[in-house]
Amino acid sequence: MWFRRDLRLSDHAALNAACASGRAVIPVVIGDASVTDLGAAPKWRWGLGVEHLNQSLNAKGSRLIYRSGDALHVLRALIQETGAGAVYWSRLYDPAAVARDKAIKSALKQDGIEARSFGGHLMFEPWTVETKTGGYYKVYTPFWNAVKTRDVDTPLPTPSTIAKPDTWPNSEALADWNLGADMRRGAAVVRPHVRLGEGAAQDRLGLFIAEKVATYVDGRNLPGADGTSNLSENLALGEISPHQCWHAGQRARHEGKPGAETFLKELVWREFAYHLMHHTPHILDQNWKPDWDGFPWNTAETNEVIAWKQGRTGLAFVDASMREMYVTGRMHNRGRMIVASYLTKHLLTHWHIGQKWFEDCLIDWDPAANAMGWQWSAGSGPDATPYFRVFNPATQLDKFDKNRDYATRWIAEGYSAPHQDALSFFDAIPRSWALRATDSYPNPIVPADEGRTRALGAYENRGF
Repeated sequence: MWFRRDLRLSDHAALNAACASGRAVIPVVIGDASVTDLGAAPKWRWGLGVEHLNQSLNAKGSRLIYRSGDALHVLRALIQETGAGAVYWSRLYDPAAVARDKAIKSALKQDGIEARSFGGHLMFEPWTVETKTGGYYKVYTPFWNAVKTRDVDTPLPTPSTIAKPDTWPNSEALADWNLGADMRRGAAVVRPHVRLGEGAAQDRLGLFIAEKVATYVDGRNLPGADGTSNLSENLALGEISPHQCWHAGQRARHEGKPGAETFLKELVWREFAYHLMHHTPHILDQNWKPDWDGFPWNTAETNEVIAWKQGRTGLAFVDASMREMYVTGRMHNRGRMIVASYLTKHLLTHWHIGQKWFEDCLIDWDPAANAMGWQWSAGSGPDATPYFRVFNPATQLDKFDKNRDYATRWIAEGYSAPHQDALSFFDAIPRSWALRATDSYPNPIVPADEGRTRALGAYENRGF
């Protein structure tokens, strides 16, 4: 049983099938390029999730086997060592994983080994959702209408027993993989904000449905309030399944809780990102709309870009959002829109730069959602914000953080008694940035109105 981004025991189709086979089950994780090439924060967070999964397996009398190297070579070696007759796994959908898994499945079948992949990371397999003419959906709302009444599989129970082999194969030590090395001192700052494992994920879901979903329509837009489910961290690693979230949301909807349908729509927005990544994989590294290919994006590490990365743009909403990411490993969704719009529109900088920075810094990094979100903000993607819509960080702060609860939580400069989270930012960031809480807060590097005018001028010159 090869675990990847499905770090749970409940509602796990592949694990249930393995246990139902009546054979011994050997849980495995493989440190191949899909792991070693991850950015600092997602790689560290994946390692924490794997370690927690091993503890859950230990409670069932089982354990994880850790092996590093090319996945096919690792699996073939384990098959030879153990006499295993089958390999099961949960599907992934990014192009690199699809290519790897197809090659592995073909090779193992040629070896006479049963190789099966199962759903579970998504509610709707991307190839099963089609327009009336047989194509894929390019706009979210028709996609939502196509799936909102579909049956979603009932979550599966946790296996009561996981049969273990008579002899366990040798295992590497997870600690030797040094998955947290690139986090450096930031790991200690972010770690208290992590909600690790499927138990914590289920608690999050339960709390959200019980206390927050009723006000979710408005609450999800207020970064200074705890108004969202916060489940992106756990969904990204499969510590909870979207099926479990969907059925909880449906129950809340049937109970008349007003924010439930909006929550369901957000789950489907995640599905839409995967739908697009499956049908148009170039969304990960190219402009989804080719007419943006000639746009003169800035692609250099300018002083403006550095200030954006450091949360020192002089725009409180942008800076607070970036600092939240360094301290917690996550960023409020409203903040993601603001910082992405500011980078791509006010600073006219290529969305690739922001996409890669998030890929390195977010513990809830997801390849499909990250790519679609950045292209949506830049205007180059599907269902995108119109080029002429340039979020104003100042007025957005006035609208969604009237009392400055968010800004004062994350910005220390200029305050005699800064919030502890604002001070934690200086403990998380690279020492080479040489920033201190006693520094003066900067003037805007590109003022909100000036940046909008500059962006609109650039778009008009390109014929948008």
